[in-house]
Amino acid sequence: MAGFHKENGFHVDSSPSLGEAGSLNDGKLDLGQGSTGTSPLCPECGSERTWKDGLRETDNGPVQRYICRICGYRFSDPNRKREPKPQKSVGETAKAEGNFGDKLKSLNSLLIDRRGCNDPMGEAFTGPKWLVQNLAEVETRNQEKAAGAAWSDPAKIKGKLLQFGLWMQKQGYAEETISSWIVWLKGLVKLGANLWDPENVKEIIGKQQKWSSSYKMLQMYAYEAFLKMENLTWTRPRYTQAESLPFIPTEKEIDQLISATSKVVSAFLQGLKDTGADPGELAKLKWIDVDKEAKTVKITPVKGHSPRILKVSQQFIDSLQRLPKTSEQIFPKRRNLSDRFYIQRKRIAYKLNNPRLLKISFRTIRHWKGTMEYHRTRDILHVKKILGHKAIQNTLKYIDIEANLFETTNDQFIVKVATNTQEACKLIEVGFEYITGEYADGGKIFRKRK
Repeated sequence: MAGFHKENGFHVDSSPSLGEAGSLNDGKLDLGQGSTGTSPLCPECGSERTWKDGLRETDNGPVQRYICRICGYRFSDPNRKREPKPQKSVGETAKAEGNFGDKLKSLNSLLIDRRGCNDPMGEAFTGPKWLVQNLAEVETRNQEKAAGAAWSDPAKIKGKLLQFGLWMQKQGYAEETISSWIVWLKGLVKLGANLWDPENVKEIIGKQQKWSSSYKMLQMYAYEAFLKMENLTWTRPRYTQAESLPFIPTEKEIDQLISATSKVVSAFLQGLKDTGADPGELAKLKWIDVDKEAKTVKITPVKGHSPRILKVSQQFIDSLQRLPKTSEQIFPKRRNLSDRFYIQRKRIAYKLNNPRLLKISFRTIRHWKGTMEYHRTRDILHVKKILGHKAIQNTLKYIDIEANLFETTNDQFIVKVATNTQEACKLIEVGFEYITGEYADGGKIFRKRK
């Protein structure tokens, strides 16, 4: 019908009349149909004449909006069920905070002149001054991230230590020193040390209660070389090598190890006993350095020693004859020899029930040789020549060692007489020393301490 429209099932007369719906009452225009009874009351004026006004998308889904036909106030459905927002995990929260911090430190944000929360007057941390400080913080943080990524990444640590070994080769370090220092640096990393943080390395070394001061000093030398390669500096900690007299075994104990170890280790121990050479020197011995006829070996010195030719026993020559000639060098690398020796030494010490054997090392036998040579000859210059010392200060300690070792020992000797050159040679080979010239019966007297 003309003048009417149908909405929500009701017929509404579109022609206004005074005092009815659609009329002007108190100066207000009625805009149409009132509440159907399902719409909420207007929170502003309390009117029931509220109409739906579309949906609003929120984090919890769409929400119905309403408009009041009386006062025009728009509001959301107050009866809707509010679902709690999902809680973020600690990791997500930290990540969000980190991203927010990165945004604050971005270049675009730094270019804005701003005022710090702790500076209500705005006199500090604004403009260029604030920009410079924050740029420095960004650079420091990036460097720390880069260093942290390097020292905590096993692959990068392995590559850096390989680079360190090549660098040491170029600097002329000995192969044994290179391998030892790389092992020590690996040990520091396993203990949690950051090789690019000298203060952290100092702390790690200082915490090792079982390490002697001498061993800490050696660790310091290795790390100092690494810092030199990386063009870094540090203030060296104060560690000194403690002075102490070395352990000196008996000749019988050395012979027990020689007779019970493998062919290679036994030959090496016999060579140390005969020559008193540094273990690193004897490990570099080549077949061409051995003169079987003269029973001598040519020693290639390590740093701080002099080259020399030394007499050896027939027993050492015979032990070399039993070894295979697979390369120009007689013995394998020293670390390989050491590992074999420590395993075999432990087995022999347990079998013979003699814990003193566990205190014998390759260098121990060198100390034994120096002590015995001085005890036999009382000639410190002779000992210096045998051991290859360039400075006699390194040899003088054997005077003290001999005095402490033999202070309660009586000078008792085993005496032998040699009637010909062959017998004299055999006596010398087993440690006897020549005393005097020929007697009426043609014999020569030799002696050896008990």
